[in-house]
Amino acid sequence: MGKASRRKGAAAGATGKTRRARVPFAARPFEGLAGETEWVAMRELLPAATARIQFTYDGAPRSATVATVLPLVWPALHRADGEVLVAMQFGGGSGDLSRDLAAALLAGAAAEPGQPVTAAPTVTAETPRLQDILVDGAFEAELHDGFDFWVGDQELDEEGAASMQAANESVPPTEALPAAPSAYWCQIGERTYVRWILPYDEDLATSALARLHAAGEGSLGRGRLLGAFRTCGLLVPVWEVDAAAEPASYDSEMGQLRERFEGALASLESSPLTDDERRARAGLVSRQITIR
Repeated sequence: MGKASRRKGAAAGATGKTRRARVPFAARPFEGLAGETEWVAMRELLPAATARIQFTYDGAPRSATVATVLPLVWPALHRADGEVLVAMQFGGGSGDLSRDLAAALLAGAAAEPGQPVTAAPTVTAETPRLQDILVDGAFEAELHDGFDFWVGDQELDEEGAASMQAANESVPPTEALPAAPSAYWCQIGERTYVRWILPYDEDLATSALARLHAAGEGSLGRGRLLGAFRTCGLLVPVWEVDAAAEPASYDSEMGQLRERFEGALASLESSPLTDDERRARAGLVSRQITIR
């Protein structure tokens, strides 16, 4: 294409349809929502869980169920009984998970009963965020052994029941440790872990974790700190623990670790990291991965 043709095309584009505004990237998409760490847990950690929400739709209050995942990775489902479900773990790629999920939620509410939303809705800078449509209230994940919540009271035929059983058998055992919000024990294959989503600025949380690690106080009882990953703007440290121990046996130790961590975090305001602590921090950062 010659220069004249390119200029002509540019001029035509300038007078044509306005390009959609880019969706602003949100590194911490659930900030400001009640239960921010639980939103992150349902997005990144939990295999089968639900939570109830209230939102506004066409100016009226509505309720819905947030689920970790739906059949065939659907973004949303309007069940035949009228229940609206929206999935946390679907594609969505606008750069703002809050907008992606709000769009899926609204699409599910608009769908006819009995119909799924099979593809991620288009998201623009004008698409509302969850922060715009949710009614303030607690948000707490309820763990399930399987995916029976997909169908509610609906009867399944033989093929559907077999498929559901296979899906349920794929769910890794997962339990909450109540002594620390959004701390979860899970067993993956032959190895067992505790992962804790920290509700603090990720850089400050890394420094506090480094302070504990340098002091030899970063372990979880007999469980060793493997490192941490970053997701949705938050830090998630991971400990490998004894697979033979009962999950509940780590709850008291989790509570003690929480107290030590919060003390280390508070101490950063008046006491900068020492050389040993900075080295420990560098070691933690070198092993971190970021999940977006």
